[in-house]
Formats: sequence, C-alpha cells, structure tokens
Amino acid sequence: MNAAPHRARVGTDADRWPSGSKRWDRRISLSDTEIAALAALGPQQLRRNKAVGIPRRTAVHWRALTRLVEPLDATVAELHHDGDVRFRRAGRQAVAIVLARCAETGRSWWGWTPWEWAALCGGSAREFATAQPLPTESTVRPFLVALAYLLGGFTGFHRLGMFNRLHLACLIFGKPAVAEAMGDAEQVLDRWGYRISGGARTRMHGVFSQALLLNHSPGLADLSTSAFDALRAHPATDGHQGSMLYALQRAVAELGHCDPPVRTGYNHSPGIVGTVPGWADWIERWHATSTLTPHVRRIIRSIMAKAGRWLAVEHPEITEPGQWTRAICAQWVAAVDRMTVGDWVQRRDMLGSRTGEPVSPRTKAHNLMATRTFFRDCQEWEWIPRRFDPNRALTLPRSVAALIGTNPRVIADDVWAKLLWAGLNLEPADLPGNSADTFYPMELIRAVTVTWLFSGLRSDEITRLRVGCIRWQHDGAPIPGDSRDILAEDAICLLDVPVHKTGTAFTKPVDPLVGQAIQAWQTLRPDQPKRLDRKTSERVDMLFAVRAQPVAKAYINHTIIPALCGKAGVPTTDVRGTITSHRARSTIASQLYNAKEPMTLFELQAWLGHRTPNTTQHYAKITPNTLSKAYSEAGYFARNVRTIEVLVDRDAVTSGAAANGQPWQYYDLGHGWCTYSFFEQCPHRMACARCDFYTPKASSKAQILEAKDNLQRMLSSIPLTDDERAAVDDGQSALDRLLERLADVTTPTGQTPREIGIPPTATLLPITPL
Repeated sequence: MNAAPHRARVGTDADRWPSGSKRWDRRISLSDTEIAALAALGPQQLRRNKAVGIPRRTAVHWRALTRLVEPLDATVAELHHDGDVRFRRAGRQAVAIVLARCAETGRSWWGWTPWEWAALCGGSAREFATAQPLPTESTVRPFLVALAYLLGGFTGFHRLGMFNRLHLACLIFGKPAVAEAMGDAEQVLDRWGYRISGGARTRMHGVFSQALLLNHSPGLADLSTSAFDALRAHPATDGHQGSMLYALQRAVAELGHCDPPVRTGYNHSPGIVGTVPGWADWIERWHATSTLTPHVRRIIRSIMAKAGRWLAVEHPEITEPGQWTRAICAQWVAAVDRMTVGDWVQRRDMLGSRTGEPVSPRTKAHNLMATRTFFRDCQEWEWIPRRFDPNRALTLPRSVAALIGTNPRVIADDVWAKLLWAGLNLEPADLPGNSADTFYPMELIRAVTVTWLFSGLRSDEITRLRVGCIRWQHDGAPIPGDSRDILAEDAICLLDVPVHKTGTAFTKPVDPLVGQAIQAWQTLRPDQPKRLDRKTSERVDMLFAVRAQPVAKAYINHTIIPALCGKAGVPTTDVRGTITSHRARSTIASQLYNAKEPMTLFELQAWLGHRTPNTTQHYAKITPNTLSKAYSEAGYFARNVRTIEVLVDRDAVTSGAAANGQPWQYYDLGHGWCTYSFFEQCPHRMACARCDFYTPKASSKAQILEAKDNLQRMLSSIPLTDDERAAVDDGQSALDRLLERLADVTTPTGQTPREIGIPPTATLLPITPL
C-alpha cells in the first residue's frame, strides 16, 4: 500500500495557531520604551496581567508592551483548558514568565533558540519551580511549554525530562481530537491482541501524544510515511519509544494513511568497505540480480566482501571477477583453509574471545560454496568469460569435507521425559521474569510448547503454521474441528505443515495433545492481518501471531527451552551441547524408530518431511538399549560357542596318578570319551577320528568310568569354526564336507584318520547350546 504523499508540518503552524499570527510584529530586539515598561512593571506586576481588564495605574506600561502581550494572550486564550480559574491563572503566570525573561535578555521570544526555551521551561518540574523568583503553581509549566511550542516552534521535549505529554497534546489540540485519534489507533491494536494496561497504556499515550505534537497535527491521517520517518529521526524519540512508535505506524498503516513500518536494520546491510571500489560494485550488482532468498544473498554478499578484502592485500591488481584464474582460485581455497576467526571481516565487535581461533570445517565449506555460487552466476549470466569451472576450481578439499557430517544430537531419555512434563505443566510463573503478564498470551505459549515437544517440526515450520492447520479423523472420516466434545479416544489428529526447508507442504499425524493446544489458542486468537510467508510469497493467516506479528523463530530457543529446563530442573546444556529446538526433532525421530513397534525408515521419512531417506538415516539413531536387545536376540556368542559335558576323575587327581600321565579328564563325545587334555585345540573335536585318546562308550573301560562314584560333572565351552558351525546347523552334507577336509589332518597321536583307517563317516559330536 502506498499512502498519499504528505509533508509533515514542522515549526509554528502559522495557518492555525493562534489566530491573527500573520499580522504580528516579530522584531527580535526590544525598543527602549518596551525595556522601560518591563523594568517598571517587574515580576509581581507582570503576573497581574489579565486577559480582560488592565489595572489603570499600570495601563501606560501595558500599552507599551502591546506588541509582546497580544500574541501571548491570544495563544493562551486558544489553548484548551476549559476555562477553569486555576488554568486561567496558570496561563497568566506563564505569560509573565515569558515577559520577565524578555526583560532579562533584552530580546523578544521570536529570536529565542530551542536551548533558551528549554532553559526557561526547566529540565524537570522541580528545577522549573526552584528557578522562579516567586511561588509558582505546578500547572504553569505545561502552559509555558505550550507557548514555546506554538510561538517558538519548540519540539525539544527530550530536554524537559519527564512530563505529561498527553496533557500537553490535549492543551494544544483539545481533548476530543486527541481522544479520537488515540481511540482509532487503540481499536486496531486491541483487535490485534495488544494487551495495553496500567503503566504500558500510560507510556503508549505519551508516545502517541508526542507523535501528534511533533507532527503538529492531531489527525492520524496526517501521519504519513514521511512523517513517521521524521518522527524516528527526531531527537525527542529515544530508543525506548521505538516499539510503541512501531505499533502506532502499523495501526495507522492499517487505517490506510501510511506504509507499514520496516524494522530498523531488517534487510539492511551496511556498505562494503576494505575492497577496491570495482569489486564492491560487482558484489552489489550480483546481490541485486540474484533470486536467492534475502538471507542467503546477504551471507554470500558478506563472504564475497571477505574475498574482496583478501584480494586488496594479496592481489590488488584484480578488481573484477573476470580477472580470476585457476591459480587465484587455488590461492583463495588455501586462504580459506587457513582462515581464522576475524580474518577479512568488516565488523569485529561481535567476535569476542573467539578472535584468532581456526574457523570450523563447515564455515570453510560455506565460504567456498558462496564463492562458487557467485562465479557460477556471473558466468551463466555472461557477465564474465568462462576461464575456469567454479565447481572444480573452488571445490572443498577432501581433508576438510571428511570432517563434516550430519550429526543430530539426541537428548537423553530421562532429560526429555522431564522436559515433556515441564511443557505439559507450564505456568506463567515459569517464564522469564516470573510475571503473570507475559508478552504473549499463555494459550499461545502452551500451543507453541506442545507443538515443539510432540510434532517433530523445525522451529521455522512451527512459526509458519497457518490457521486451520489441525484436522481430526476417526475411522478415516473427518470430524468437524468445532466438535471437540464428540472426539473419540482413538481420533487421529492431522497437522498440515507448510512448505519447508526440503520439500512442499505435507500432512502428518501428531499426538491429540497438539491439536487440543492449537484449538485452545485458535479460540482466543485475536483477529490478525494476513502476513507474507517469506517462502511462498503469499499472504496467509499465521497461526502463532499476535499484535499483527508472528512469533519469532528464535522464541523457542531463547525463551521456551530455558523456561522448560528451569521448571524441570535440568541444565540447558548436556554432553552433546546446548539443548536447541532442532534437537527435539532428532530425539522424537529416534524414539519413533526405536519404539516397540517402530516406524520403518520410509514411514519416518514421510513423517519428518524429508526429500530422501538418506537424510532420515541421520535422524533415525538406534538407541543403545535397542541395539543391546537386538544383539542379545541375534545370539552371536551362542552361535559361535557350544558346551559339552566333562567328567573329572577325582580319585586320579587325589592319588597323584594324573601327574604320572594317567587320564583324569574325559570329554563326552556322545559316542565315546576323549581324554586329550587340550581337546579344544584338536581339529577333530567335532568329528572324532577315534585316535588313541578315544574311548568308545560301549567298551568296558567306559562302563567302569561311568560306574565310579567320585566323578565331578562339568560343562566346558568350546569355540566353533565356520565349518563346524555349518555342520551343526546345516546337516549331513556339511558334515561330510568337514570330514573329507579332516581326513588328512593329524590327530593328537600324530596319525591322520586315513592312517588310522577310519572312513570319513564319523558321527558328529552332539552338543548342548549354551
């Protein structure tokens, strides 16, 4: 919207205030007669001046001061003070103070500077009262400021300290006119959800009144875009009034009298310094031509300004992109690889103690990405010749690329559970300041909090959700959004997510708590003007908007998360770093992937809104508990280790016969016993070759052994080779292959099965699972 041009009035409004001002004598110097009259009257007699009737004994002196008295009396008469006796007396005293100062300076007020008017009015009410030679009422100072404003064009209100600007505006413009202007503005702001009460309303009235005074008009229609620019540039508008002046301009813009305001510094970049002028011109030309988002354009502009400062030192002869070669590109890549914090920057006030530290690998990648984009665009737009391929000449070194990887930082389950509890029980006292009068309504804060805790959305997606983004379904049929009382327990809540970082809009199921919190906010949400969606360039009804402004993307990180951590009693940082809004996304994704009935990778991809499953894999982290359970169920150790029964002849051990070489340990082979002490090292253990260490169970020796009383039964674990495991698991064919391979392998006695005369059909050792 472009409002009609309007010139803000400055100085004295001679066309309106006061009547007859065009015929007044504006000489600065006083005549001898005027000086003598002022001296003869003195302060006491000057205060006896009345709007009607002048004492006869001083009439001659008052007639000599007609040139000075008439403008003062006319101005006081046209002030809006309702004719109250007290205010009439205050007006007479203000006129007397002005005349007394004329007597002191020997000059009329027509030539007074703003500093002189400010000194007369005083820097505060106390200072003004103590400076007067005679007792002066507190109501005099506003009349004196009004005279300074109307007759001297004084607007240096910042020099007067704290005073009631609303009273001054009503005194000059009239209370009905001021009330009408403020009522129109407040009606718009109230509709948008501005909760103005108490001290905030008083401050707002002061800022609005000062805006009307500085614009010399009580009408909102006179507050044009240029008028607001003049108001912000005026020294009386300090930094504390910026937000309320911003709100006033938004209200006036809604009424169609001016353009909407632009936040100071938003989409504004300072001029590039430190480079040769030609290089800076090329950067600005690219910045004005590129179709990338404003944020990305600003980043690339800043990085190419760094390259320009580097060129100014290393290669001052290069002034434009067309002069770059592959050799220059190689030098720039090396400079980026060795870059430290603070190198080639324009502003160093925000670096702090990080100055001199090596930049991160990701920062190096961003610097080279920006350089590639800049040169690729310049070549494709045929601004410069194609002397090299930016994608090859400015590629990121492999040593740096190897250090970069997506690493979503999952929040520990116990910490996340505490944050969930804190979010579901969030109260106004838990927010910063412990104030019940929060900046945003609590319904909005709770809706944002629950959405962050349960939806797995990025902070940008949360702040850009639109009104009506919640839908309910039951058994595949939609449920009206206003039928909350008939929702079934198993109703499904669907959330419509707008166009986001990696894809188009999509719909995902979320916990019903999200839908209930959003519906509670939508019920109370004030009527808001449509806002421009920066990604889709369309005007939409933002869900989380109040005071005609969407919730800031950083609100979750800067306000909600610290409040939840404080309520839950957990620190805002852990071993993985600071708890941020994006860590909730990876935490929820990991929990869904590790649930008892988990989502598949492709289902999780659709729920997160990723373009490819490769990105989802970075979020779908398997928890240690899930991995441990899967490892145990896989039975890796049991698959590769088996146990067999071992008999220990305690009589042979206690009698000392074992020391003389008599067998004392017998391994149960199912079809016999093996007395080889290093049985686990025998290659024939699973397919016994029946060497001299072997005793068949059918023999009398084995029967005598089993009949002994002093035997100790034990279990021994033996590892399996791949061939042995295949023989156990796969059956006779695998066993035959194992026996064939062992036919020429020596037994513990030094003979092979072939030499012993055992055919390759031995019985497999029966084994017991561990």
